[in-house]
Amino acid sequence: MKKPSELRVPTPLAVIAFFFALTLSITPAHAQAHAEVKPGDVITPKNAAQVRTLVSPGTYVAVAAGMQMNIVAPSHVDWPPPYQDATEKYSGQVRLAANHRDLLGYVAGQPFPLLDQNDPDVATKIMWNQYFRPIATDDFDLRYFECQVAKENPGAQQQLMLMTETGHLAGYSDIGRTEVEPMPADPDFKSSGVWIRVGAYPTLAPAEDRGSGAIRYRYWDGNKADDAWAFLAGSRRVRRVNEVMMSSSPGLSTWDADHAGGFGAKPQEYNFKFLGDRSMLACAHAINSPAHPCPTDGGATSCPDDWEMRHLYVVEVTPRPERIQGVLQSKTVVYVDGEGWFNPYVDSYDQKGELWKTQIYLFTYRDRPVPDARVAVYPFKRLFNIAASSVDVQSGISTTCYLPGPDTPERECWYINMGAVDKSFFTTEALSKAGH
Repeated sequence: MKKPSELRVPTPLAVIAFFFALTLSITPAHAQAHAEVKPGDVITPKNAAQVRTLVSPGTYVAVAAGMQMNIVAPSHVDWPPPYQDATEKYSGQVRLAANHRDLLGYVAGQPFPLLDQNDPDVATKIMWNQYFRPIATDDFDLRYFECQVAKENPGAQQQLMLMTETGHLAGYSDIGRTEVEPMPADPDFKSSGVWIRVGAYPTLAPAEDRGSGAIRYRYWDGNKADDAWAFLAGSRRVRRVNEVMMSSSPGLSTWDADHAGGFGAKPQEYNFKFLGDRSMLACAHAINSPAHPCPTDGGATSCPDDWEMRHLYVVEVTPRPERIQGVLQSKTVVYVDGEGWFNPYVDSYDQKGELWKTQIYLFTYRDRPVPDARVAVYPFKRLFNIAASSVDVQSGISTTCYLPGPDTPERECWYINMGAVDKSFFTTEALSKAGH
């Protein structure tokens, strides 16, 4: 099986979005030249029209408000070798169930590395590829990350509305493991049915929320909803959280759990529609790590940084009313890099069908998250998300998270597939203990 960077598309037609590679082929974005931008260009609000068709509608709003882009030549992003090996070993046995939604025969790696754009299930297969992306297959521990809430203000200095800091954002996968024992699945998976566990706690700032946090379980059974629990500093109690609340933004923050890393809600509860593939701009080789607030938009996003032309897939996601109700987004449009399988941006629309929020992700590709790392150093290059902005385009309020944070004591921040967390972290007992 060829690596993604070696695949070639015989025709320039559509196929879509969120972590996948085309049937027999992908035309790398850098092979599809666009006259609108070229390496060396600097995109500011004055010439933002040059990128109107090269980014998502929400991202264009951010650029017009002051998020500067430095255009550079594109470079390759390869999969981690263990993930590539697992894809070659196991993908041939993967298929969709008779209901065209559930995944059968999956072990590890990318489920559907070869996709046919004429396949009526291509969008669903793309979404399954997105859920098993090559970025963090086994576990991750993101330490001491900082998020800043500010309002878009072109040309002005940042005026912070809120700053939050969290001790850990961590995840542990029971299946699809490629680098850390137990591989390729945790023995607990057969009895628990848990696909992945995620936890974010304890909150370190602001002071009134200190100790708060949450954990979430996702089950392999498509008919079993996610379980989530939150520990709130005010009540000092652990409470169960309704699954629908995962699409809601808490307080001033513009993030919600289902869109914190792209689109991350339970896949069987949504419909997927293939919209096409395009050459568009993305930040895949960020030069600023740690990232910093953008000086030209009031600190609403992180900039300036390097953006390059890449080959993206686009998919529309809508809730299935028979499975889930009360979701605030009428639809989400997801953009996926066809080589690195990351999301450069994701746009959400409100119940009126109007653009509501955009999430913008800056990635870097290296063997360590920060140049001076001493522990989080890897035997191969991998992708690290170094900044993520969630912009409410209707209000202009944005929450940008810095990974690592500019003022946090932990500078290495990202520990991916290093066994940094185990299942004991993802329990209500551990959540409560940390909060007290």
